[in-house]
Amino acid sequence: MGSRSGTKSGSKVPLKIRDLTVAYQKKPVLRDVTFEVPEGKLIGIVGPNGAGKSTLIKAALGLIPKVTGDVEIYGKTYTAQRKLVGYVPQRESVDWDFPTNALDVVMMGRYGHLGWFRRPGAKEKALAMEALNKVGMADFADRQISQLSGGQQQRIFLARALAQDASLYFMDEPFVGVDAATEKAIITLLNELKKQGKTVLVVHHDLSTVKEYFDWVMLINERLLHIGPADEVFTRDNLQQTYGGKLAILDREADSTIAGVR
Repeated sequence: MGSRSGTKSGSKVPLKIRDLTVAYQKKPVLRDVTFEVPEGKLIGIVGPNGAGKSTLIKAALGLIPKVTGDVEIYGKTYTAQRKLVGYVPQRESVDWDFPTNALDVVMMGRYGHLGWFRRPGAKEKALAMEALNKVGMADFADRQISQLSGGQQQRIFLARALAQDASLYFMDEPFVGVDAATEKAIITLLNELKKQGKTVLVVHHDLSTVKEYFDWVMLINERLLHIGPADEVFTRDNLQQTYGGKLAILDREADSTIAGVR
């Protein structure tokens, strides 16, 4: 699955957000967030629970309303660039009892290319099987999604995003509740996407793996506090600013991992 750079046109900036504010029941969850990200990077979105990490992704995708703000995908609105964007939601937000099998879920990633009135054909099935194979799930193509383990379900959603062949991906806590083999498979997939020049933003909670997994880091706690290369941004001072008193608890949970951050 090659790069779709020929369809982007215009701006080389995958994602630009200006003055984004989001509120739930009149209480701001994100305030005045402004940033842009470079192409071809793996970007971790990090911050405490309730900091607005998932909200940022959902607002960028138009899944929740904004109070203020503009979102550009390669210089255009999300609606205009929908085909260029892939999304992996939190696993618990999905109805896994829906009566469909793994292959059909992955082929849903091709609908943006087909339009609503064309049914998937042999080409779409082949691309979906290729994506399933890349996440180690080809043998489960005919399995009902309700019969899959949590890690297997997560791989299916990653395969769906892969089949879409997007240029910009949003993934909301893909590592939560998965086994070690699935975590390794996800990291392998992320690095493959990066090699293809894709840009991936990942909501992530495990501070001990941030510098290992990501090129760039965004530190969020209602406001965007820091963004940039992981080596520059992921520092103890910046984490203290982001997490406040909660960092002491994280220190104990992660033993020397956080204590060793400069």
